[in-house]
Amino acid sequence: MNKSTKVRVDLQPRAYTVHIGQDTIDDPGLWSDLAPGKVLIVSNDVVAPLYLQRLEKALAGRDCYSHILTDGEPHKTISSWAGIIDQLITIQARRDCNLIALGGGVAGDICGFAAAAYMRGVRFYQVPTTLLAQVDSSVGGKTGVNHPKGKNLIGAFHQPHKVVIDTRTLDTLPIREFRAGMAEVVKYGAIMDAEFMSWLEHSIAEVMRRNADALTHLIRCSIQNKAKIVAADEKESGIRAILNFGHTFGHAIEAVTAYSQYLHGEAVSIGMVIAATLSEQRELCKKGVADKLRTLLQAAGLPTDLPDNVSNAALLDAMKLDKKAMADGIRLILLKEMGNAFIDNSSSSAEIEIAMNSCRKNQAHTAQTTG
Repeated sequence: MNKSTKVRVDLQPRAYTVHIGQDTIDDPGLWSDLAPGKVLIVSNDVVAPLYLQRLEKALAGRDCYSHILTDGEPHKTISSWAGIIDQLITIQARRDCNLIALGGGVAGDICGFAAAAYMRGVRFYQVPTTLLAQVDSSVGGKTGVNHPKGKNLIGAFHQPHKVVIDTRTLDTLPIREFRAGMAEVVKYGAIMDAEFMSWLEHSIAEVMRRNADALTHLIRCSIQNKAKIVAADEKESGIRAILNFGHTFGHAIEAVTAYSQYLHGEAVSIGMVIAATLSEQRELCKKGVADKLRTLLQAAGLPTDLPDNVSNAALLDAMKLDKKAMADGIRLILLKEMGNAFIDNSSSSAEIEIAMNSCRKNQAHTAQTTG
């Protein structure tokens, strides 16, 4: 087996290791720390045909079961979560059972939430197979499902016992999904790592060609940045909120378009440009930051314009319901400069609307989108 790179998420007493490498799914040694009980692999109907048998082979000798979800954000629901709980009860899983999430962020979030709730918390492992899940959602312990009125409104913090990243899974990832994952990668550079941002600007062509060395470096740097934040603020009572750069706008775009028009990363890409534009408009950062961010996101094949088919009013309503909103207003993450973000509660609805309108492709239609 190829030697994996390790990143430690220092969350005592819940610290865990992220293993990054090629063919890690097939390595039985990475599964030697499973609890003694039954194993339930939660995957989806796209990923399971590709990787489920390989994981089951690595788990040979264990009492192993699988539960297959329908792929996609529209299926990140309470009913999907309940299906996992039903399966655990059906196989008579006990507190010493193990859940393994094999798939993207949706599978990981639902599986983790089931692990958090079943018998008040059982062990679970993340095997993320999309770029977005590998660099973001598999690390940090955020689990949950969506509500028709808002994204991730129902959930819990429940840290994985281990994260196993097999970079070869990116070989089968559709290009749109790969691009969507790049939004979360760019986020780390924008909020806290100007050096990484510079590397991305110079290496974006190699990254988009999925060069193995470039991908390993990209994933490791992303997780190292996230691990620093999570270790400092596990449950988002402070600094961890900066990881939501672009997300309040992005979640609103997703909700208003019924999770059907954009992938999560695509919506976050647009949201980051709006947030950077708002930062410039309020003179919180220098001019040019938004353009710099927009250029890199476009080089990654991501959308950067707010769609004209959703109104500012609808977006603002969704933002007010977002789980990141606070009693004193909409909480946004804005930029002081590239690589330096902060939490802001003082942007007015009027200022936010101006930034939204500035990010519409056809600004001539903005008068129609304000109400």
